[in-house]
Amino acid sequence: MAFHPSTKNKKPMSEINMIPMIDVMLVLLIVFIISAPLLTNSVKIDLPTASSNPVDTREKSVQLAIKSEGNFYWNGTLKDKDSLQGLMLEASHQTPQPEIQLQADAHTSYETVAQVMALLSRSGLAKIAFISLPEKP
Repeated sequence: MAFHPSTKNKKPMSEINMIPMIDVMLVLLIVFIISAPLLTNSVKIDLPTASSNPVDTREKSVQLAIKSEGNFYWNGTLKDKDSLQGLMLEASHQTPQPEIQLQADAHTSYETVAQVMALLSRSGLAKIAFISLPEKP
């Protein structure tokens, strides 16, 4: 890349000046090299070793099934609506509260499911899980 002071050669320069781009890349490389160790803020601790049995951290769960006819099953046992409410109140006073796994038949009306969810909420149970079957390919 040479500049000619003469005016004989008036062609435009067709080369890309790479020097500024290389300078910018080197500055960015230095910035990243310096800042990379600062991004890791872990503290190395020498933890003690101990052998013990694993702790079962799974919470209790209750299966509540609703059939399309309006039948309710609490852990597989057929219950009517009044006894179901008593069981819900009893479960809400347990510590920790059990998770209610709600299984509704495919043909169960939305109104029935909504009523059961409202009953669970009034009883003080907040952990509700909906159980469904995965789609078949």
